[in-house]
Amino acid sequence: MAEPEPEPEPVTKLSSFSSPNATPTEWSQARDELMGAEVYWLSTVRPDGRPHVTPLLGIWLEGALYFCTGPDERKAKNLSENHHCVLTTGNSTLDGLDLVIEGTAEIVTDHAELGRVASTYESKYGPHFATPDGTWSGLGDAIRRAEALVYRVTPETGFGFGKGGRFSQTRWSFP
Repeated sequence: MAEPEPEPEPVTKLSSFSSPNATPTEWSQARDELMGAEVYWLSTVRPDGRPHVTPLLGIWLEGALYFCTGPDERKAKNLSENHHCVLTTGNSTLDGLDLVIEGTAEIVTDHAELGRVASTYESKYGPHFATPDGTWSGLGDAIRRAEALVYRVTPETGFGFGKGGRFSQTRWSFP
């Protein structure tokens, strides 16, 4: 099996809207936060141009965010027309780090990749995925069998909003 390619390092820039003496958030910290987040918010565009936002589970794997859904869900219908989307996560407090990732959603069909995605979901969400009475029990196997639509969103642009004693707005541009 081939080794995964190293994740690209984005260009990091601190916004002028940051507090005096603020420093940009390191991408490694943002990536760790993306990996550890339990809930993400997906924003898509309906065919008539209205926005659609929904919470979902997701994972960070090999330089991209992944999520899954059913083919009849509104987010899947939206993405079939317009692949651009935004995923956000963070805290609803004035402390911590909020993250925004803009990218293009691509359906994953490669069985090896689907297997890695399913295993990562199971590892991250544990009993919610693995036990028979878990909330999403059996979803890992459905991912492996390609019965659920799995999307990969490779970041194009990211934003980090550091909150607390010093507020910072960091922009990451990906190659």
